[in-house]
Amino acid sequence: MSTKLPAKKGKHDEISVSVNEDFVTMTIAEQMFGIPVLQVQDVLGNQRITRIPLAPPEVAGSLNLRGRIVTAIDVRLRLGLPRRPGNKPGMSIVVDFRGELYSLMVDSVGEVLSLSGDDFERNPATLDARWREVSTGIYRLNNTLLVVLDVSRLLNFANMEVV
Repeated sequence: MSTKLPAKKGKHDEISVSVNEDFVTMTIAEQMFGIPVLQVQDVLGNQRITRIPLAPPEVAGSLNLRGRIVTAIDVRLRLGLPRRPGNKPGMSIVVDFRGELYSLMVDSVGEVLSLSGDDFERNPATLDARWREVSTGIYRLNNTLLVVLDVSRLLNFANMEVV
């Protein structure tokens, strides 16, 4: 009968590596959201958007970005928030989803934050159900909550509630 002894751990075996994630931050109705920086193709100022007939309300229309047609999504409406007042120009974050470009219309774009994966939390039960549907989780920052948006869920209109 042979007995295996546990391998001895050296002092270097117990080093824990904390992985940081970088997020492009944005504000929508005074709430901070983030998208992983690697998913962001471009950041745009206010753009001229052409309405698409019979499109869902969240689809604001399309715009031309250097010769490519980009579908503009009003993230406020997707999150169940009221439209942005017409007198306040917004910004857009362009993302690539399944080979197509989408312009996520937001109130403003902030800085890129590098956050520790150790501080990431699951969505709290008190987060609005529509927000939970499109979020992977949250980060609690000093005076605010950063809601991390999942682009694939945000752009999944098949599971969207009809308003």
